[in-house]
Amino acid sequence: MLTPEQAQDRAADLVRRAVAAGADAADAVFAAHASTEVSVRLGALEDVGRSESEDLGLRVFVGQRSASVSTSDLSADTIAALVDRAVAMAREAPEDRYAGLAPAERLMHGAPPALDLADRGDVTPAELRHAAQAAEDAARAVPGVTNSEGAGASASSSVWALATSHGFAGAYATTGYGLSASVIAGEGGAMQRDYGFHSARHRAHLDAPDAIGRLGGERAVARLDPARVASGPMPVVFDPRVGASLIGHLTSAISGQAIARRTSFLLDALGTQVFAPGVTIRDDPHRPHGLRSRPFDGEGLPVSPVALVADGMLETWLLDSASARQLGLEPTGHAARGIAGAPGVSTSNLYMEPGKVPVATLLSDITSGVYVTELIGQGVNPVTGDYSRGAAGFLIENGVITRPVAEFTIAGNLTAMFAALTPANDLEFRHGVNVPTLRVEGMTVAGG
Repeated sequence: MLTPEQAQDRAADLVRRAVAAGADAADAVFAAHASTEVSVRLGALEDVGRSESEDLGLRVFVGQRSASVSTSDLSADTIAALVDRAVAMAREAPEDRYAGLAPAERLMHGAPPALDLADRGDVTPAELRHAAQAAEDAARAVPGVTNSEGAGASASSSVWALATSHGFAGAYATTGYGLSASVIAGEGGAMQRDYGFHSARHRAHLDAPDAIGRLGGERAVARLDPARVASGPMPVVFDPRVGASLIGHLTSAISGQAIARRTSFLLDALGTQVFAPGVTIRDDPHRPHGLRSRPFDGEGLPVSPVALVADGMLETWLLDSASARQLGLEPTGHAARGIAGAPGVSTSNLYMEPGKVPVATLLSDITSGVYVTELIGQGVNPVTGDYSRGAAGFLIENGVITRPVAEFTIAGNLTAMFAALTPANDLEFRHGVNVPTLRVEGMTVAGG
């Protein structure tokens, strides 16, 4: 695989070619990825896969007109044709007064922060197989587990580079390791499934295979013989692995595109109390070996930790350069660039700060409620904030998590849900978006 310096040179060369071909401005991305994946089932090797890819993407501007092209064929003839095609397409594109590169005076210069995103070790397919088998064995050893959907282990490395015609060039490398096991408990129509999973930038930071497998097996067994939940208004408590989706609805609603198009339920909420006092949500692109850490954004702007919500107040939109121009604001360093097309926006390592109470205290005064461990469907209206999703989890009875329940629906409106949300103190950093256990008052639960 190319080094970051070589990847950066590839992107910069493409930009130079575009300007020479008649583009007024251009930016280019280069991405290389290699991964090995091994899966096992019932103790036997099921699949071994290896993938490698290299891709180039080019965006060119002719006045206020722009076009984007991409290719995985990096031959000289193809790249020459790609550049000519992009410039020709841009000349025929409609004008967009908001399109353009990021402001030159805002570009990142100097050495990027040291984020330790790449593990220098190698892992063999045999080692991946051993880890996957160990995870599955631990899951199948849990009493009550009757079958397996398999276990998998993966190792990957990537390089990403960006160059622009107005003075930015940068690149960085990452690695990733993942391990999962998914098993089935019970028999016949009473079967239940669940999983254990962990991923990390460094192999040494990955959870032990037996811990991942045992967790998946225990989760599956705990779901056996689900009861029905009574319908009505009640508190809903979200397990951290599903509670993060609530913060995803927040970031979608405060993206620059949604605000510029006036398609957000938080359209007029900037600077207002959106969550209860005490709730703070931060985005930290500089977390060492974070799953979504990055030294710069998708337009070459510097990134830094920021509070999206501070003490319940909404502090900022998420803006790339185009949406910032449309709103008369400055970009916030949240641009995200793929191989093809214009940048969008995304967060990095997003998390809600922990609250002040343990989970047991958060549950203690709930006479009747539900603890949600799985969400089903996508019943969320981003314009109105109306929320309705299928769910599974456990009953909360007299302050204690008790029997499993399934096939019920939870509903509310995100504006009211955010205002009625209380975090516990059990935050752990395991994913790209992390939250503690979350309690939301007054949701409507409908049993099956």
